[in-house]
Amino acid sequence: GVHRQILFTTVGWFVGYYLTKRTDYIYAKVDRELLEYVRHHPEDFKIAEKKRIGDLLEDFYPVR
Repeated sequence: GVHRQILFTTVGWFVGYYLTKRTDYIYAKVDRELLEYVRHHPEDFKIAEKKRIGDLLEDFYPVR
């Protein structure tokens, strides 16, 4: 009946809340480890020179 629907809704909400918190924690942990690696190995992550959009695009030749 209705009490089962309320029970399953409540249980589902708590499980979803726990899973969301866990995934946020795991992603934060991975981000922290990645940023720490980048900080310790700056030679692997050099800043590339900025290019203009015209340098990236090829010349346009219309075909008839």
